[in-house]
Order: sequence, then structure tokens, then C-alpha cells
Amino acid sequence: MFRVKILFGAALLLAPLSAQAESPVVVELFTSQGCSSCPPADRLLAELATHDYVIALALHVDYWDYLGWKDKFAKPEFSDRQRLYAREWAQRSVYTPQMVVQGLNYMVGSRADEIQRQIMQFEDAPDKVALTVDNSGNDLRIGVSALLGPVGAAEIYLVRYSAGETVMIERGENAGQTINYVNVVNLWETLARWDGKATIELRVPNIEAGTYVVIVQALGPSEIYAAARFSR
Repeated sequence: MFRVKILFGAALLLAPLSAQAESPVVVELFTSQGCSSCPPADRLLAELATHDYVIALALHVDYWDYLGWKDKFAKPEFSDRQRLYAREWAQRSVYTPQMVVQGLNYMVGSRADEIQRQIMQFEDAPDKVALTVDNSGNDLRIGVSALLGPVGAAEIYLVRYSAGETVMIERGENAGQTINYVNVVNLWETLARWDGKATIELRVPNIEAGTYVVIVQALGPSEIYAAARFSR
């Protein structure tokens, strides 16, 4: 748990982490080492991760572990996040592989053409929220403000991930395969809730080394307003 200092109404004096004007599109893949349908989606996520305008994140779920192979990357909170999405969309069940684009649109995680269309849709949309990140000092500083008027209330998340992992699977539906995984999420922490109106600045001390994403997402979870990558 991070100790976060919150300043409302702060002037956004932070320098943007990236020179890009637009916020990247966030693509979440709910996957499992125990799911025989998942490797094609894992490969597609690896391809998406090579594009600067996409933040591709693999969230491994734990509800297939009973099939004979325990996914060492799986966390129950990732399964819970997928279930919250399903509730938001009035879906009765969850499945893998599932990709979620920008918190709004979902589809089978191996449907490359459909996923690319969704990414392009959000890539062309105007930003609603300005997100700035400065990790140059001892503290991580995050600034959030609405660009086009107030938006809905949101959570501000800090996500840490591992760029690459290789696993030899010995049992279960993928027994005998060696699979390369990219952008494997190992931490998804809520830093603060934002009202979607007032400018807010967060200061988070003592961030350990790693590769991170800051995500601003409407409650639900629903639309992702903004996201930014950084390394420590």
C-alpha cells in the first residue's frame, strides 16, 4: 500500500512524461496459463505491445487453476476486476481470453481485426483528461485535470508490470508448451479517487524500481480517460 499525499486545485506544473499529445490506448488481456485458447491472444498482445500508441497489459486470472496447472502470475484481484467489468456490461459470466479496449469495449482476445478497429477508434478520439507524471525526484508526482469540462468520477491507479516472462507449462490444457508472456501485471494499486472536476496532484513516495503505468479510469470500472507509462 502506497502512502499518497493529495493536493486538490494544484497548478499542473509537471512536465508530461511523453512528447505525444494523445494518451495511449489501454488494452487489457484477461488470460491464463491453464487456458488452451489463450496462447494466440497472448501472441497478439505481444504484437500490440510493440506499438507506442498502445499500452498492452496482461492480467492473469486464477479461476482456471483447478484444471491442473496453477498460473504463477494469476491474482484473485485480477479475476475480480474482470468480474466487475462483466457486471458493468450486464454479462453473466467471464471468460478467457478476453481483451478490453480503453475500459469500454470487449471481445474475444484473439480477434485481431476487431481489436485493431477498436484501438483506432479510441486513438482518434480527443483526450478528455490531461495526465502528467514526473518520476525524476524522490517522489512520484501525478497531475490530473479535465480538459473539456468535468467528467465522471474516476479512480487513479498505479500498475506495475514485467516486460517479459517465459514459462514452461508442465500440466493442464497447455502441457508441454513453452510460452512467452509480455507486460505481465504484478501490481494494480488504487492511489486515489478523483471527482472528475477539480485539478488534483498526487505525491507517492518511495516507488521501487520497475516499469509502471498510471491509469485514470471512470468508476465502474468504465472508460479509461488517460494513461501514461514510466520506468523507475
